[in-house]
Amino acid sequence: MSKVLTPQQVADFKRDGYLSLPNPFSESVLDDLLDWTCEVQNWPETPGRHMMYFEDSLKDPGQRILQRVENLYPYHAGFRELFDSDGLKGAVGDLFGESAILFKDKINFKLPGGDGFKWHQDQQAGWWDYAEIFITALICIDPMTPENGPLQIAGGHHSKGLIGKQWEPLTDGQMEGMKFETLPLQPGDMVFFDSFAPHGSGPNLTDFPRRVLYVTYNKVSAGDHRERYYADKRKSFPPDCERDPNKEYKFRV
Repeated sequence: MSKVLTPQQVADFKRDGYLSLPNPFSESVLDDLLDWTCEVQNWPETPGRHMMYFEDSLKDPGQRILQRVENLYPYHAGFRELFDSDGLKGAVGDLFGESAILFKDKINFKLPGGDGFKWHQDQQAGWWDYAEIFITALICIDPMTPENGPLQIAGGHHSKGLIGKQWEPLTDGQMEGMKFETLPLQPGDMVFFDSFAPHGSGPNLTDFPRRVLYVTYNKVSAGDHRERYYADKRKSFPPDCERDPNKEYKFRV
């Protein structure tokens, strides 16, 4: 397996549970990423296909705005090629120490008025049912500033395993002693983080979007769980256009 990251970068990731990298993309690829994100943002809601989720705007009460779109891989050739590339899958393989396989993919849009995400570990969201550990590659699409709800992450706590309970955000007591670093990022900048790394973000109350691509992988030795994960999610937390109007659905972590 060819190496994408340096030994020092891999060591930094193992120490901190995350690794931040400046934009490695050419200007043309960065333009493609922006165009592809806009394409996905304008996709129509389609049952049984990609999964679109909406939220109530914090700036315009009563208005519903796009929160995120998941399951891009089968429906967008450009993103599919990116997710399978050495730059993403190969780099995650370096961090795992073995080849990686795609688990899930999404764009978090955090449009003006979009809410933040409570402090959590990704592994709390029922991921134990599929594999013991995952690594997510984040790619910044729009500038991520202190004002628009940037990613905040606590380094070094991934080695403690599951700190919180499944399906519940981290409590103040569980986060005692954690120091969260705010990661302001520019378009194309990347962050790789462990599924046990505590993180979260605040709301976006600016007038500009804060769109971020999240691509999550597991070790190839743990198996291919992508289709089963999305089948399970459609049942437990379906996209808005597939919901039973007589049921209440609540996002937990």
